[in-house]
Amino acid sequence: MKLGENFQSGDWKTEKHLPVIECADSVKQGEKLAITVSVGKQIAHPNTTEHHIRWIQLFFKPDGDKFTYQLGHWEFNAHGESALGANQGPAYSEPSVQTSVSLKKGGTLLALGFCNIHGLWEAAKAVTVA
Repeated sequence: MKLGENFQSGDWKTEKHLPVIECADSVKQGEKLAITVSVGKQIAHPNTTEHHIRWIQLFFKPDGDKFTYQLGHWEFNAHGESALGANQGPAYSEPSVQTSVSLKKGGTLLALGFCNIHGLWEAAKAVTVA
């Protein structure tokens, strides 16, 4: 078995677990590309002690290259936990991140998200570089 065999995907408009990658479709070489990755864009994902998004990772696979490069890893650690009990805490992390990168050539952005109950989810978005 391979890890990739466990990734789930779908349409973010109907699936609350799918990472959504938002950025321009094209960017000039070396110019900053602003990227937002979130889970639960169209349908909110629960954010409770019992059911939450634990982390998001973002990768880039350049066109024609063999290797994939990790751009970032973000953990979400506040889900209402408290000494008073589940969902009694003062803070709830929202599974959304913003970052910027500069690219030398086009390729595909790949996002992974992990739900503590429903596992690994993936999404992809192509970006061209002029």
